Amino acid sequence: MALLDQKVVLITGAKGGLGNFVTGAFLEAGATVAGVSRSIQASDFPNQRFVAMPAELSTGEAARQLADEVAAKFQRIDVLVHLVGGFAGGKPVHETDDATLDRMLDMNLKSAFFMARAVLPHMRKQGAGRIIAIGSRAAVEASPGAGLYAASKAALVSLIRTIAAENKDRNISANAILPGTMDTPVNRKSDPLADFSKWVQPGQVANLTVTLALDGLSEVSGAVIPVYGAEL
Repeated sequence: MALLDQKVVLITGAKGGLGNFVTGAFLEAGATVAGVSRSIQASDFPNQRFVAMPAELSTGEAARQLADEVAAKFQRIDVLVHLVGGFAGGKPVHETDDATLDRMLDMNLKSAFFMARAVLPHMRKQGAGRIIAIGSRAAVEASPGAGLYAASKAALVSLIRTIAAENKDRNISANAILPGTMDTPVNRKSDPLADFSKWVQPGQVANLTVTLALDGLSEVSGAVIPVYGAEL
């Protein structure tokens, strides 16, 4: 039997540099995957256990509707994998504008809060669940020129650890993965002179995400797991 057979996994940001690897890994592990992004289509992952759910997660109501739709369709939500996030930076804090603050909080904190708040009632009702969020190494290490990005990712870590503490009585785990720079096409384009061999392979992050979703690791909760590749 596959590792995640009969498990329903909701993946936000399911299509993209990391999303492609994570979605593929969960499908390979036997899970039923509801994949969410703005432009996702069934043809992106030709698998009978994959359901494309185009959605915009900029509001709490949108997140609630999405979670309710998945729960109604599959009668449960076993795992939330939240991959949505983004980067903006390049300036010191004293030169950073309000728009960048809003953007970083929206992308890296609010979207995670909206989705966790939306799925938790379903997980608490069923008495089990796994929540896994992708943070960043910047959450725990100073990154000049990216202060608001780092702050938003640090807030995400705090949110995940709080969720773990609040839901441990319902067999719900919540963990955060903190990758270093990942070897994706977007990152290669933004830094073409970098040594890509030192970057984190997305497949490694995807494998860890699947592992954290297993029932056999239900007691691993509130963890903040670094994945730095060769850039230790």
